[in-house]
Amino acid sequence: MKQRLTGVYTAKRKDGTIYFRASLTYRSKHISLGSYDHEKKAHETYLCALNILKNSSIRLDDYTASSPLAFLKWVSLINFRDNNIYFNTPIYIRPRFFYYYFTPLDFFIFDMDDLFYYSSRKISRRGGHYFVADYGMQVNIMSRYGIKNYAVENRDYRFINGNRNDLRYENIEIINRYNGVNAIQERGKIRYQVKIHVKGNVTVGTYATETEAAIAYNKAIDLLKKAGVDKAYAPNYMEGMSPAAYADLYSAIKVSSRLYHYRSE
Repeated sequence: MKQRLTGVYTAKRKDGTIYFRASLTYRSKHISLGSYDHEKKAHETYLCALNILKNSSIRLDDYTASSPLAFLKWVSLINFRDNNIYFNTPIYIRPRFFYYYFTPLDFFIFDMDDLFYYSSRKISRRGGHYFVADYGMQVNIMSRYGIKNYAVENRDYRFINGNRNDLRYENIEIINRYNGVNAIQERGKIRYQVKIHVKGNVTVGTYATETEAAIAYNKAIDLLKKAGVDKAYAPNYMEGMSPAAYADLYSAIKVSSRLYHYRSE
């Protein structure tokens, strides 16, 4: 039998063709490095990975496109070498936070509180949005930080240090927490305007507090449903408010008369 190059193993596809898998074992951890059509390429990948693990002078920014090793695997190996923990996701740990890499110049910064979550979930990108698979569903990761899908930066939320890729909790300020609610300046004071979309935006009203505005939006949803509007509106959840307190505010809050007389066509 032909002796394979170090770190290379053969495997068969369903159609019977042979391909080559590269892998290594380091600190008792078996690490798969990828699959290749050519044995030499698999061996080069093995040698590159072994060099990273044994040479502490190799850094994340030493990566080049000519490397036989994929960049995301490069990140995982350097983190394993430096921090003695291996992740399948491209994470590099720092003392109080960690990086999640996409490319050498494109990465997120997360709090350590999120390490368990992202170490077991791959972040995917589509149309400028970032998702993870969570319980069989695609979840926009921004929702984890209170940022809704339709939220507008610097209107509904902002990044305090100006870095959109810094998703540490201390760097995210939520300005408008509730559906349909927008903070506005009115006679030098902050007021909360509520709009709901029904074949165009309908102004529900303007309110002194964010809580009143959020409940006004819920009341608008209920009135539109009674009028026969068949839309999947997401109501606001009032965390920490008792049912009795909610009911009292709901009854007292006034909304646009248009909503009482609205008729769906």
